[in-house]
Parts: sequence; C-alpha cells; structure tokens
Amino acid sequence: MRQQVRLCDLCPGHQAVIRRLPETGLRQRLLDMGFLENSPVSCVGKSPMGDPCAYLVRGAVIALRRADSAGILIEEQGAIWD
Repeated sequence: MRQQVRLCDLCPGHQAVIRRLPETGLRQRLLDMGFLENSPVSCVGKSPMGDPCAYLVRGAVIALRRADSAGILIEEQGAIWD
C-alpha cells in the first residue's frame, strides 16, 4: 500500500485516488462536487502563489483552497504528463 498524503501536496500533472475525506462540515459539499472516496483525481494547475489549486475529478475541474484540500487524503499514482 502506498503512503497517503494530502491533496494539497499533489503536484500539477500528477494523479491520485481519494482515500479519505475530512469529517467536518465541508464533507457534504465535497461529496456534492464529486470528491468521492476511491475516485481518481488529478491536479491540473496551481495559482502562482499556490492557493487555490485546480483538480480534475469525475469530469469536472474544481478549484479548492489549500485549507480545504489539506483535509482530503489521497494515494498518489504518479505523473500523467511527460
């Protein structure tokens, strides 16, 4: 099993699988946006200052603040761009 890291640490061009969502009030909103456990997610870009980041999840590109994406645990799969 690979090590779980935070979604905010995923580099642009890398993909991962969502393993755990935060147990906060934000959880339901993330579920509504498509952030489901065991779903693939990839980082498609970061702003110049690193906050927010854009993620491709279930066919939609969604921007999340670092504080919100830090609570999502992922298992990184590797680079999707060469």
